[in-house]
Amino acid sequence: MENSSYQGKIKIYADGADKASMLALSKNPVVQGFTTNPSLMKKSGVKDYQAFCLEILNEIIKQPISFEVFADDFKEMHRQALLIKEWGSNVYVKIPITNSKGESSLELIRTLSHQGVKLNVTALFTWDQVQGTVEALRGGAPSIVSVFAGRIADTGRDPMPLMEKSAQLCRKTDPKIELLWASSREFFNLVQAEMAGCHIITCTTDIINKLSMLNKDLKKLSLETVQAFKTDSELAGFKL
Repeated sequence: MENSSYQGKIKIYADGADKASMLALSKNPVVQGFTTNPSLMKKSGVKDYQAFCLEILNEIIKQPISFEVFADDFKEMHRQALLIKEWGSNVYVKIPITNSKGESSLELIRTLSHQGVKLNVTALFTWDQVQGTVEALRGGAPSIVSVFAGRIADTGRDPMPLMEKSAQLCRKTDPKIELLWASSREFFNLVQAEMAGCHIITCTTDIINKLSMLNKDLKKLSLETVQAFKTDSELAGFKL
C-alpha cells in the first residue's frame, strides 16, 4: 500500500481560542505552538481580551503563541503590539497585512520587527504581499509570515505555487523568517504544506486528531467504513 509523503518535519501549531482545548493540546508533544485571533476569541465567548491571554500564558510558557492586535489605526496598533510583547518571551504579535481600510501595514511591520518585537504577519493572500512582508522583516526579530492557503483554495485556486515560492523566499532572505500555512481545511494540507517547504502549519483540534490516520491501510479503512454503515443502519432500525 502506497504511503503518504508526509515526514512529520513541519511544525504543527494549534489554532483556536478555547482555553480547555488549548491547555490540553499544550501537553500533546505533536503541538509545537499556538495561534489565535479576535474572531476565534469572540466565537469562544471571550469578554476580556487581556485577561484571557494572560490566563493562557500562565500555563503555556514555552511554546510560541500568537496574539493579534485589534486596533485599526497604525499608531494604536503599535501601542498594542508593544504591550502584547511584554506578556511573555514566547509571544508573537499578530499584525494584519492591511487595516480594514486596505492601507498597508508594512511600515509598522518594519518598525516593530526592528524594535525587537516578534511578529506573526497575518492575512496574506498574494505574492506581492509576501514579498513586501519578507523585505520588511529582513534583519529584524524572529517572525512568521502567515499565508492563508486554505482560503486561497476556497476560491478555486491552487495555493501550492504561491506557498512554494514563498517558502523559498523566506529561506533565502533570512533564517529567522518562517512561513506558515494558515487556514488548513483537512489533514492532507499537512502533506501539502510540508511538500511546499513551509516551516509551520496551523491546524484545528479535529485535524490534529487525524494524525492517527496517517498511512492507515486503505483496505482496512474500507472495511471499517462498511462496518460503520452496518452498525448505524441497525441502530437506526431501518427496514424496507
